[in-house]
Amino acid sequence: MNIDILTIFPDVFTSPFQHSIIKRAIDKGLVNIGLHDLRKYTNDKHKKVDDYAFGGTSGMVMTIQPIASCIDHLKSQTVYDEIIYLTPDGETLNQEIANQLSLKKNIAILCGHYKGVDQRVRDNYITREISIGDYVLSGGEYAAIILCDSIIRLIPGVISDETSALSDSFQDGILAAPVYTRPANYNGWEVPAILLSGHEANIQKWLYEKALERTQKRRPDLYLKL
Repeated sequence: MNIDILTIFPDVFTSPFQHSIIKRAIDKGLVNIGLHDLRKYTNDKHKKVDDYAFGGTSGMVMTIQPIASCIDHLKSQTVYDEIIYLTPDGETLNQEIANQLSLKKNIAILCGHYKGVDQRVRDNYITREISIGDYVLSGGEYAAIILCDSIIRLIPGVISDETSALSDSFQDGILAAPVYTRPANYNGWEVPAILLSGHEANIQKWLYEKALERTQKRRPDLYLKL
């Protein structure tokens, strides 16, 4: 998979992409992440990428020219499956979306700032708009890191035990069951006996029941969809 990220703060990605699962995916050649500094594409001699909003609205807006120039340049080299803009008014990211995007070959992600980007960018370049939740961040870079992690971990070969991702919360529309590890008894707090029984069918039944129980209690909205 190839992921190109358009940003005015490329250094934000340095640490997150040099550790853990994302780094492993990069080292294995399973994903390539390109960081593109929008300031390098602006025609403004002061490297400015924002301006005031027409209509008297407060706050600054990211200008169309550097974004358009960057996207046009990238599209001359790559055919993108999706060009994603991260915005609070986009569709809320969930596991289904992450699953869909993990199957794509080429993705571009635009990180907004200030009051957002000129609407003409959204109208003419963006194919999908995604939000990571009902709140506002200081920039799209942090949302892009979350989106990348949610996608990359699903790519075959990234996680050593590929079946692990299949039991994550939301994969089947429900939350994951409780998990335990050694020791089986700590300060009198014991692991449920069923998990130590070795009876696979009974264990899977117990896990499913606990997953349903947790979903009903913590996410009744999901439970009602089952």
